Amino acid sequence: MSITENVIITAALTGAGDTVGRSPHVPVTPEQIATSAVEAAEAGAAVVHIHVRDPETGKPSRERHLYREVLERIKETGTDVVINLTAGMGGDLVLDADQPLEKGALDGTDLVGGLDRLPHVEDLLPDICTLDCGSLNFGDQLYISTTEMLRKGARRIQELGVRPELEIFDTGQLWFAKQLLDEGLLDEPTLFQLCMGIPWGAPADPGVLQSMVNFLPSGAQWASFALGRMQMPWVAQSILLGGNVRVGLEDNLYLSRGVKATNAQLVERAVQITESLGARVASPDEAREQLRLKPRA
Repeated sequence: MSITENVIITAALTGAGDTVGRSPHVPVTPEQIATSAVEAAEAGAAVVHIHVRDPETGKPSRERHLYREVLERIKETGTDVVINLTAGMGGDLVLDADQPLEKGALDGTDLVGGLDRLPHVEDLLPDICTLDCGSLNFGDQLYISTTEMLRKGARRIQELGVRPELEIFDTGQLWFAKQLLDEGLLDEPTLFQLCMGIPWGAPADPGVLQSMVNFLPSGAQWASFALGRMQMPWVAQSILLGGNVRVGLEDNLYLSRGVKATNAQLVERAVQITESLGARVASPDEAREQLRLKPRA
């Protein structure tokens, strides 16, 4: 595997984690998320990965009007950036460890069917949306995405003409994503995001990443990221293995020990690492060409 020559940088702006109270830079309102997206694009991100939050509470949300406002605000600035909307919300299941059936779903559960995770994608038709490719012990809760949910979701995304970014949290999920490709539910080139270091999925270990890269289908486009202090080392790790990169406050709050980061600062650091390795940073148009996305309207 050769070093990536033209590196697509994705900025994951806010995520759904409990990070709002841990950093003043985590964007919450549609205006803040859009502003952060523009700043990240100006710093060198070709792609912005967008979650939305309840503006009052900061909790994760699936409200379509919030996604629409973010996209409208980005568009109003004239900023050219590839839009990647999460479609992973709606898979959280919290159970009592001793009486899971008797007590049922506990607070924190947000579990809907695969198609019910896509209304904002159907409305807004982004360049890219995510498809989380399996169930997982996600920290102390469960993330649920059954094979039938995935088949229905992949088929609907394909019908919409949106490029799915296949979120891979462990090796079995990569195996099933290749099954979706074999069944004709994914169009080429497939786009994979290898998600490392998330308890309890694939560890942030270079050997594990290498094995996953070796298992990708021929011609796949891919990126990888790791959480926390491993975020910036993983920029270099991904580029050296021939992949693209993702940084941002969804995955890491710090620029250095004790120094809280903004999304733009994290992108700037990723640009520095990319260029120091002799690669160049892809523009949004170059990213569209590489991923075979539709031209910007």
